[in-house]
Amino acid sequence: MKISNVDIKWLGHDGFLIKNLDTKKNIYIDPYNIADSLEKADLILITHGHYDHCSVVDIEKIIKKGTRIIATADCQSKITKFDVPIQLEIVEPDQDLDFGNIKILTIPAYNTDKHFHPKDSHWVGYLIKMDSVVIYHTGDCDVMPEMQKLTGYKHSGKEFVALLPVSGRFVMNPEEAAEAAKILKPTLAIPMHFGSIIGTQEDAQEFVDFCKEEGINAKILNKE
Repeated sequence: MKISNVDIKWLGHDGFLIKNLDTKKNIYIDPYNIADSLEKADLILITHGHYDHCSVVDIEKIIKKGTRIIATADCQSKITKFDVPIQLEIVEPDQDLDFGNIKILTIPAYNTDKHFHPKDSHWVGYLIKMDSVVIYHTGDCDVMPEMQKLTGYKHSGKEFVALLPVSGRFVMNPEEAAEAAKILKPTLAIPMHFGSIIGTQEDAQEFVDFCKEEGINAKILNKE
Protein backbone atom coordinates (compact mmCIF):
# COMPACT_ATOMS: atom_id res chain seq x y z
CA MET A 1 0.00 0.00 0.00
CA LYS A 2 1.47 3.34 -1.07
CA ILE A 3 0.95 6.36 1.16
CA SER A 4 2.68 9.49 -0.07
CA ASN A 5 6.33 8.49 -0.65
CA VAL A 6 6.15 5.33 1.47
CA ASP A 7 5.16 1.77 0.52
CA ILE A 8 3.85 -0.42 3.37
CA LYS A 9 3.72 -4.19 2.93
CA TRP A 10 2.31 -6.63 5.48
CA LEU A 11 4.39 -9.79 5.68
CA GLY A 12 2.04 -11.70 7.97
CA HIS A 13 1.63 -11.74 11.76
CA ASP A 14 3.39 -8.57 13.06
CA GLY A 15 5.83 -8.33 10.16
CA PHE A 16 6.05 -5.34 7.82
CA LEU A 17 8.31 -4.00 5.10
CA ILE A 18 8.30 -0.21 4.90
CA LYS A 19 10.06 1.25 1.87
CA ASN A 20 10.89 4.92 1.51
CA LEU A 21 10.34 5.41 -2.21
CA ASP A 22 12.57 8.50 -2.34
CA THR A 23 15.63 7.01 -0.66
CA LYS A 24 14.86 3.35 -1.57
CA LYS A 25 15.60 2.39 2.04
CA ASN A 26 13.99 -0.85 3.26
CA ILE A 27 12.82 -0.98 6.88
CA TYR A 28 11.59 -4.30 8.25
CA ILE A 29 9.70 -4.78 11.50
CA ASP A 30 9.43 -8.20 13.23
CA PRO A 31 9.86 -10.39 10.12
CA TYR A 32 8.42 -13.88 10.73
CA ASN A 33 7.74 -16.69 8.25
CA ILE A 34 8.59 -14.36 5.39
CA ALA A 35 9.23 -15.25 1.75
CA ASP A 36 12.77 -16.06 0.62
CA SER A 37 12.66 -13.56 -2.25
CA LEU A 38 12.24 -10.29 -0.33
CA GLU A 39 14.61 -7.36 -0.79
CA LYS A 40 17.56 -6.95 1.56
CA ALA A 41 17.11 -4.76 4.62
CA ASP A 42 18.78 -1.47 5.38
CA LEU A 43 17.16 -1.38 8.81
CA ILE A 44 15.44 -4.09 10.89
CA LEU A 45 13.39 -3.20 13.96
CA ILE A 46 12.64 -5.95 16.50
CA THR A 47 10.07 -5.24 19.21
CA HIS A 48 11.00 -8.05 21.62
CA GLY A 49 12.60 -11.46 21.87
CA HIS A 50 9.64 -13.83 21.44
CA TYR A 51 10.32 -16.30 18.63
CA ASP A 52 7.59 -14.89 16.38
CA HIS A 53 9.13 -11.41 16.53
CA CYS A 54 12.86 -12.04 16.81
CA SER A 55 13.12 -14.86 14.29
CA VAL A 56 16.76 -15.56 13.44
CA VAL A 57 15.94 -17.66 10.37
CA ASP A 58 13.83 -14.82 8.94
CA ILE A 59 16.27 -12.05 9.81
CA GLU A 60 18.99 -14.07 8.08
CA LYS A 61 16.97 -14.01 4.83
CA ILE A 62 17.09 -10.23 4.57
CA ILE A 63 20.37 -9.07 6.10
CA LYS A 64 23.27 -7.81 4.03
CA LYS A 65 26.63 -6.35 4.95
CA GLY A 66 25.95 -3.25 7.02
CA THR A 67 22.27 -3.90 7.80
CA ARG A 68 21.39 -2.09 11.01
CA ILE A 69 19.33 -4.07 13.51
CA ILE A 70 17.57 -2.28 16.35
CA ALA A 71 16.36 -4.64 19.06
CA THR A 72 15.68 -5.04 22.76
CA ALA A 73 18.23 -6.58 25.11
CA ASP A 74 16.61 -10.03 25.18
CA CYS A 75 17.35 -10.38 21.43
CA GLN A 76 21.08 -9.74 21.67
CA SER A 77 22.35 -13.31 22.10
CA LYS A 78 20.40 -14.46 19.02
CA ILE A 79 21.38 -11.64 16.70
CA THR A 80 25.14 -11.76 17.34
CA LYS A 81 25.42 -15.17 15.64
CA PHE A 82 25.18 -14.04 12.00
CA ASP A 83 28.09 -14.58 9.62
CA VAL A 84 27.23 -11.41 7.68
CA PRO A 85 28.61 -8.30 9.41
CA ILE A 86 25.66 -6.25 10.68
CA GLN A 87 25.34 -3.30 13.05
CA LEU A 88 23.36 -4.07 16.21
CA GLU A 89 21.93 -1.44 18.53
CA ILE A 90 20.15 -2.39 21.76
CA VAL A 91 17.27 -0.13 22.79
CA GLU A 92 14.85 0.46 25.64
CA PRO A 93 11.61 2.45 25.66
CA ASP A 94 11.70 6.23 25.17
CA GLN A 95 14.83 6.45 23.05
CA ASP A 96 15.25 8.72 20.02
CA LEU A 97 17.15 7.27 17.07
CA ASP A 98 18.36 9.34 14.12
CA PHE A 99 18.94 7.77 10.70
CA GLY A 100 19.13 10.92 8.62
CA ASN A 101 15.75 11.49 7.01
CA ILE A 102 14.27 8.70 9.15
CA LYS A 103 13.74 9.37 12.86
CA ILE A 104 12.57 6.64 15.23
CA LEU A 105 11.18 6.82 18.75
CA THR A 106 10.87 3.67 20.87
CA ILE A 107 7.52 3.45 22.67
CA PRO A 108 6.86 1.13 25.66
CA ALA A 109 4.89 -2.00 24.68
CA TYR A 110 3.28 -4.11 27.39
CA ASN A 111 0.15 -5.82 28.68
CA THR A 112 -1.94 -4.01 31.26
CA ASP A 113 -4.03 -7.01 32.38
CA LYS A 114 -2.04 -10.04 31.16
CA HIS A 115 1.34 -11.55 32.03
CA PHE A 116 2.67 -12.26 28.52
CA HIS A 117 4.36 -8.89 27.94
CA PRO A 118 5.27 -7.37 31.32
CA LYS A 119 6.04 -3.68 31.53
CA ASP A 120 9.32 -4.35 33.34
CA SER A 121 10.61 -6.34 30.34
CA HIS A 122 11.28 -2.98 28.63
CA TRP A 123 9.95 -4.16 25.26
CA VAL A 124 9.05 -1.64 22.62
CA GLY A 125 6.97 -0.45 19.73
CA TYR A 126 8.40 1.91 17.13
CA LEU A 127 7.28 5.33 15.94
CA ILE A 128 8.91 5.85 12.54
CA LYS A 129 8.96 9.45 11.35
CA MET A 130 9.68 10.29 7.72
CA ASP A 131 9.16 13.39 5.59
CA SER A 132 5.45 12.97 4.96
CA VAL A 133 4.45 9.84 6.88
CA VAL A 134 4.57 8.73 10.53
CA ILE A 135 4.09 5.01 11.22
CA TYR A 136 3.44 3.58 14.69
CA HIS A 137 4.01 -0.17 15.11
CA THR A 138 2.76 -0.83 18.62
CA GLY A 139 4.53 -4.12 19.22
CA ASP A 140 2.64 -6.64 21.36
CA CYS A 141 0.56 -4.64 23.80
CA ASP A 142 -2.78 -3.63 25.21
CA VAL A 143 -4.31 -0.16 25.26
CA MET A 144 -1.67 1.84 27.16
CA PRO A 145 -1.58 5.34 28.69
CA GLU A 146 1.45 6.13 26.52
CA MET A 147 -0.82 6.15 23.47
CA GLN A 148 -2.37 9.40 24.70
CA LYS A 149 0.95 11.16 24.06
CA LEU A 150 0.83 10.31 20.34
CA THR A 151 -2.48 11.93 19.48
CA GLY A 152 -0.76 15.08 18.23
CA TYR A 153 0.48 13.33 15.08
CA LYS A 154 -3.01 13.64 13.63
CA HIS A 155 -2.40 17.38 13.42
CA SER A 156 1.23 17.19 12.27
CA GLY A 157 0.40 17.63 8.59
CA LYS A 158 1.73 14.13 7.90
CA GLU A 159 -0.07 10.88 7.21
CA PHE A 160 -0.24 8.97 10.51
CA VAL A 161 -0.50 5.18 10.19
CA ALA A 162 -1.12 2.90 13.19
CA LEU A 163 -0.31 -0.83 13.02
CA LEU A 164 -2.36 -2.51 15.75
CA PRO A 165 -2.58 -6.14 16.99
CA VAL A 166 -6.10 -7.56 17.01
CA SER A 167 -5.95 -11.27 17.89
CA GLY A 168 -6.79 -11.08 21.59
CA ARG A 169 -5.33 -13.39 24.28
CA PHE A 170 -1.72 -12.15 24.13
CA VAL A 171 -2.59 -8.65 22.90
CA MET A 172 -5.62 -6.46 22.25
CA ASN A 173 -8.78 -7.98 20.83
CA PRO A 174 -10.55 -6.23 17.91
CA GLU A 175 -12.68 -3.99 20.11
CA GLU A 176 -9.72 -2.99 22.29
CA ALA A 177 -7.57 -2.31 19.23
CA ALA A 178 -10.31 -0.05 17.89
CA GLU A 179 -10.28 1.76 21.23
CA ALA A 180 -6.53 2.28 20.78
CA ALA A 181 -7.20 3.66 17.30
CA LYS A 182 -9.81 5.98 18.76
CA ILE A 183 -7.15 7.35 21.13
CA LEU A 184 -4.43 7.64 18.48
CA LYS A 185 -6.68 9.11 15.76
CA PRO A 186 -4.52 7.88 12.85
CA THR A 187 -5.07 8.73 9.23
CA LEU A 188 -5.13 4.97 8.65
CA ALA A 189 -5.30 1.99 11.03
CA ILE A 190 -4.00 -1.40 9.86
CA PRO A 191 -4.60 -4.64 11.81
CA MET A 192 -1.80 -7.13 12.53
CA HIS A 193 -1.11 -10.13 14.79
CA PHE A 194 -3.56 -12.43 13.03
CA GLY A 195 -3.66 -15.09 10.35
CA SER A 196 -0.64 -17.07 11.56
CA ILE A 197 -0.13 -18.28 15.13
CA ILE A 198 -3.27 -16.74 16.53
CA GLY A 199 -6.05 -14.48 15.30
CA THR A 200 -8.21 -14.76 12.19
CA GLN A 201 -9.27 -12.73 9.19
CA GLU A 202 -12.57 -12.32 11.01
CA ASP A 203 -10.74 -10.61 13.90
CA ALA A 204 -9.17 -8.19 11.45
CA GLN A 205 -12.51 -7.47 9.78
CA GLU A 206 -14.18 -6.96 13.15
CA PHE A 207 -11.49 -4.41 13.99
CA VAL A 208 -12.09 -2.58 10.71
CA ASP A 209 -15.83 -2.54 11.37
CA PHE A 210 -15.35 -1.14 14.89
CA CYS A 211 -13.06 1.57 13.48
CA LYS A 212 -15.57 2.55 10.84
CA GLU A 213 -18.23 2.95 13.53
CA GLU A 214 -15.90 5.51 15.13
CA GLY A 215 -15.18 7.28 11.85
CA ILE A 216 -11.63 5.92 11.66
CA ASN A 217 -10.19 4.84 8.32
CA ALA A 218 -9.02 1.22 8.61
CA LYS A 219 -7.83 -1.32 6.05
CA ILE A 220 -6.70 -4.95 6.01
CA LEU A 221 -3.58 -5.45 3.90
CA ASN A 222 -3.07 -8.59 1.85
CA LYS A 223 -0.09 -10.65 2.95
CA GLU A 224 2.93 -10.28 0.69
